[in-house]
Amino acid sequence: MKILFAFGTRPEAIKLAPVIKELQKDKRNFKVEICITAQHRHMLDQVLDIFNIRPDFDLDIMKQGQTLFDVNIRILRGLETLLQRQKPDVIVVQGDTTTAFVSALAAFYLKIKIAHVEAGLRTYDKFAPFPEEMNRRLITHLADFHFAPTKRAKENLLKEGINEKQVIVTGNTVIDALHLALKMNPELDLPIFHKVKAGNKIILVTAHRRESFGQPFKNICLALKNIVRRNKNIEIVYPVHPNPNIKLPAYDILGNNERVHLIAPMDYLPFVHLINKAYLILTDSGGIQEEAPALGKPVLVLRDKTERPEAVETGTARLVGTNTKKIIVTTELLLASKHEYNKMAMVKNPFGDGKASLRIKQFLRARTKG
Repeated sequence: MKILFAFGTRPEAIKLAPVIKELQKDKRNFKVEICITAQHRHMLDQVLDIFNIRPDFDLDIMKQGQTLFDVNIRILRGLETLLQRQKPDVIVVQGDTTTAFVSALAAFYLKIKIAHVEAGLRTYDKFAPFPEEMNRRLITHLADFHFAPTKRAKENLLKEGINEKQVIVTGNTVIDALHLALKMNPELDLPIFHKVKAGNKIILVTAHRRESFGQPFKNICLALKNIVRRNKNIEIVYPVHPNPNIKLPAYDILGNNERVHLIAPMDYLPFVHLINKAYLILTDSGGIQEEAPALGKPVLVLRDKTERPEAVETGTARLVGTNTKKIIVTTELLLASKHEYNKMAMVKNPFGDGKASLRIKQFLRARTKG
C-alpha cells in the first residue's frame, strides 16, 4: 500500500510525525513516501530533524510576501506532476492548512483516496479562523477516510452527511507526538529557565492569529503588560512570531520589561519542555489547547471561538478572546485561587491517550485494501 504524506507547516509535521513513524514500522503493509510543500520552511525543518524524518519530495513553495493565491497555485502545480508520477494509493493530509486543502484537491482531481487526520473540527464561522475553517470543511467533502480526534468531531462529520463507516475516533496525534518528545530528553534545560527568577511563575504566551492583527492583538499585549505590572511573582515568556503584524506591536508594548521575555520561535522539543515548566498558558494556537491539558496546564484561549469545544466543556480551557479586561481578570483569578486553578489543571485530557497513530494504522490496513 503506497501512502503519500503531504504537509507543509510545523503543526502538520508535529501531528503527522507519529503516524509516519507508526506506518514506517509496518513495511509489509505500507510503503511510505513524504512530500513537503515547505509552506513554513524553517519551522518545518526543525520538526523534521527532531523526529528524524527525511522527505522524499520537497516542493519548496515558500516565497517572500506570498498570498494565499500564490500558495494554492504553487502547491497544485507541484502536486499535479508528483502525483501523476508516484501514483500513491492514499494521500494523507492533516488539519486545516492551505497545504492540506490543496493536497486533498489535487488528489481528488486524480481520483486518489484521501485520508484526513484531525477531521471534523468546526467553529461554524467561515472567517474564524481564516482560512482554516473553510479549508477543513472543504477537505471533509473531498476525503475518503476521516480520523476524528474526539466524539464531538465525529458527530460534526455525521451531521454533514459523512458515512459513519468512513469515520473513526482516534484521539489527537499531537498527544502521541508529545509523549515521543518528552521521552527524547526528559530533563532538557533551557537558557530561558535561567532568566526567570527562582520562585516566580511562568505564564507562557503564544499569539499569532491572522484575525487578531491590529487592535485585537494590541489589546492582548496591553493585558499582558498590566498582568506583569500588577503581579510581582509572575514572568511572561512569549516566543514571538516573526510576522511584522505581531512582532512590531509586541516589542513596542511589551519590550524593555525585565519580567517579559520576548524570544524567538522555539524548536518543538524545547517548546514542549517550556509548556511543562509553565504555570499557565495564554494562547490563540489550536495545538496547545490539546497539548497543555495532557501536562496539567490550564489554557486561556485568546479567541472568541474555538474549534476545540471539548477543552472548554471539560474545563481544561476558557475562552477570553482579545478583551483586555477579561484576559486580566481571568488570569489573575487563576493566579490567586488554587481552587480555580485546580479545577482546570486536574481535568482528564479530552484529546486522547497517545495511541491515535496506532488506531490510524489499523484502520488504513483494514480499509484501503478494498
